[in-house]
Amino acid sequence: MRDVKTLAVIPARLESVRLPGKPLLKLAGRELVLRVLDGVRSSSRIDMTVVATDDESIASVVRSAGGTAVMTPKSLPSGSDRVAYVARETESSFVLNVQCDDPLVTGDVIDPMIEALERESDVGLVVLAKKIDRPEEINRDSIVKMVFDQTRRALYFSRSPIPFVRDPEKSRPEFFKHIGPYAWRRDELLKFASWGGTPLEKAESLEMLRMLEHGRTIKCILAERDSIEIDTPDDVLLFENFLKEGVF
Repeated sequence: MRDVKTLAVIPARLESVRLPGKPLLKLAGRELVLRVLDGVRSSSRIDMTVVATDDESIASVVRSAGGTAVMTPKSLPSGSDRVAYVARETESSFVLNVQCDDPLVTGDVIDPMIEALERESDVGLVVLAKKIDRPEEINRDSIVKMVFDQTRRALYFSRSPIPFVRDPEKSRPEFFKHIGPYAWRRDELLKFASWGGTPLEKAESLEMLRMLEHGRTIKCILAERDSIEIDTPDDVLLFENFLKEGVF
């Protein structure tokens, strides 16, 4: 096997409650999983990219496009577990987890995440933080809000608005949300996958809290642009309009 410093894994599960067969949906004529694969391939810091799937039809599409697909057990409970399953079999320093619903992940956001892992040896996980520009997102529980310290180390993630603003006349803080991929130090990912769920993680249904509850460090990198996660038919239309107009 060739030397792999940074492994990228795209977990792709066929079943989806809101959008059945999501990885194989065609967006402007190209399957979603291939659009995500194209975006990852645009990074100069990725040495190997693998689609981790539980369905042969997804694997077939990926291989037909010249990509690498690995079959993972259907019993794995989450995308992170699929990523860890592949990471156990591939020696690397870093592992990038790119969700199969995010076709706007490209090298401009991936590369700074990998550089942060190289630069800060105590960081086990790097995530993206995007300033919330639409006020309606602050109270939406599908949007994961985040707060971090002055060195951009994560303090907490929540589906509730954080921070709580007691007196809006005296304080008008910026709100940030988590978007995009996870960049892991491989040994931290494998430890994370071996731990059971933690109380705050279960309460909020947010995996990042498992890291914080174990005292691990998460670095937050500011993202200049937003993303479109494909979860509903409306998201498909939004993305296709973005391809035509360049805005969303």
